[in-house]
Amino acid sequence: MTNFQERGHLLTEQVNPNSINLDQLNSLELVELFNSEDQKAVAAVAAAKIQLAAAIDCTAERLHQGGRLFYVGAGTSGRLGVLDAAECPPTFCTSPELVQGIIAGGAGALVRSSEDLEDRSEDGESAIAQRQITQLDVVVGITAGGTTPFVHGAINAARQRGAKTIFIACVPAEQVTIEADIDIRLLTGPEVLAGSTRLKAGTVTKLVLNTLSTGVMVKLGKVYGNRMVDVAVTNQKLRDRALRILQDLTGLSREAAGLLLENSGKWVKLALLIHWTKLDQEAGKKLLAAHHGNLRLAANSYNQNS
Repeated sequence: MTNFQERGHLLTEQVNPNSINLDQLNSLELVELFNSEDQKAVAAVAAAKIQLAAAIDCTAERLHQGGRLFYVGAGTSGRLGVLDAAECPPTFCTSPELVQGIIAGGAGALVRSSEDLEDRSEDGESAIAQRQITQLDVVVGITAGGTTPFVHGAINAARQRGAKTIFIACVPAEQVTIEADIDIRLLTGPEVLAGSTRLKAGTVTKLVLNTLSTGVMVKLGKVYGNRMVDVAVTNQKLRDRALRILQDLTGLSREAAGLLLENSGKWVKLALLIHWTKLDQEAGKKLLAAHHGNLRLAANSYNQNS
């Protein structure tokens, strides 16, 4: 990897001409400036839509084959990866192992700055080895400025193990090069506060990770229509959501929906299939398993064969 000791040429390190007088703005002017600059995050995602779609397809294919998804980053980028990974189990009822976040410095770096630890590429390599990454896995390296040695080390190690690699950065490819299967560049421009990539770069990263993980889960059959039918019913809010999904899609009363939910082991997807097909719980589970958990395919198959 190139030794990036001089970083002033990077897009994320440059001075934003629109915020030269930042310290002289009143509060309303500050809000208006940030809001105007944040529009560029949405535009940057649109400009990278082909690469992002390819990342969804690639990741879904590997996870369908038994692989895992890993986000690797440092500082804000690492925290955003850990956040997205942590939100998958309650939203899609996935195991914590399916989508994992790796941050330079480990768990302590989530709540305390440890940016010096991002400079060790060998730590990134070790993180890949510790998790026994294989050719079935997907490793997403996230680095706003594109230069983080920890991320480059992880990507290189993952490639050597045959894993699919995705690189996400907010600088043009000509400023920072890397060997990765999919290269996503999110060009939001210089930050309002020069070099503070927790701002637009952080926002655009969150947008992309939201789209990537949700898109993958849609491909894996974790969604019916736009409903999270694999939601983990672990608290009152999620139970209410589960009941509303059942009521909306079956026309049942709330009480009847509650009984259906309990009789299906609090699994919304199975509850819907049982209601639509009148199968018992075990037969419903077998039908879902035969269609890799895809509710629509399972229901259509039953209707065609009955």
